[in-house]
Amino acid sequence: MEFRHLGRSGLMVSEISYGNWITHGSQVEEDAARECVRAALDEGITTFDTADVYAGTKAEEVLGRALKGVRRESLEIFTKVYWPTGAGPNDRGLSRKHITESVHGSLRRLQTDYVDLYQAHRFDNETPLEETLKTFDDLVRQGKVLYVGVSEWNADQISQALKIADEMGFDRLVSNQPQYSMLWRVIEAEVVPLSEKEGLSQIVWSPIAQGVLTGKYLPGQPPPAGSRATDPAGGGFISRMLNDDVLTRVQNLKPIAADLGLSMAQLAVAWVLQNPNVASAIIGATKPEQVRDNVKASGVKLDAEVLKKIDDVLGPVVERDPAKTVSPEKRP
Repeated sequence: MEFRHLGRSGLMVSEISYGNWITHGSQVEEDAARECVRAALDEGITTFDTADVYAGTKAEEVLGRALKGVRRESLEIFTKVYWPTGAGPNDRGLSRKHITESVHGSLRRLQTDYVDLYQAHRFDNETPLEETLKTFDDLVRQGKVLYVGVSEWNADQISQALKIADEMGFDRLVSNQPQYSMLWRVIEAEVVPLSEKEGLSQIVWSPIAQGVLTGKYLPGQPPPAGSRATDPAGGGFISRMLNDDVLTRVQNLKPIAADLGLSMAQLAVAWVLQNPNVASAIIGATKPEQVRDNVKASGVKLDAEVLKKIDDVLGPVVERDPAKTVSPEKRP
């Protein structure tokens, strides 16, 4: 396993991180989740990403139990706040009240005194940005949070936050967590250049495009039983990629992966890690063998010719529009 700095901070993260969106507390049983976490640890992963909203807060509980007994200082534990965790009007968003209550709930479920990175899971259009950033800064000063970041914020929103932090003397953002893969490159035009200039890293989710880039979804055929596409929690994210044009082009990546001695998943994860602004690629798993396969992408170098072949194969099905990074106008 290789490691990279998170932004301009001194924090090192494993360039493959383990995430439990959809899986823990919902798609897989707890024993299987523990086995996946153990496999991640055995393979050198030290960075674990979750969120309060995953599986209705159950995912944090499962991760907390799975990591119990592991030396805390050897881990980087990330979580997030924004999406609803209850029925009340203040059980969502980035207000001082919700952030404060949410972080305490996350710490309790994760069985830890602090989280290494606390992330705003979307931009909150109903809370002054100063309020959110001041609350984050307070949590850093209290030692409950070591670093702060965001997820799925666009370049303008990140820029606003950095300006306020600099003017008010708040702790600066060190990271953004966007969707990023061979098929979904919407951060490249605006977010990545801004982040490189301002010292933020990307911690990317869905580098395998919800499994599409493994090649297991075949054109003209229904999704395999038990796959992400058939799961109610994750099916909505993958449905837009399940068309024959995308799936046919993905099948044409197989010779490229084979020539490199890589699995399709390894090629997909290695591809996102070629971007120097990416600090870590988050993988999810329902089986330990998936973890063991994915981590072999760490340290893989793809030359310019390979990257061009990938671009030529995928062509027009790649999404690049930066306007696709969207937060709700009103809290859900």
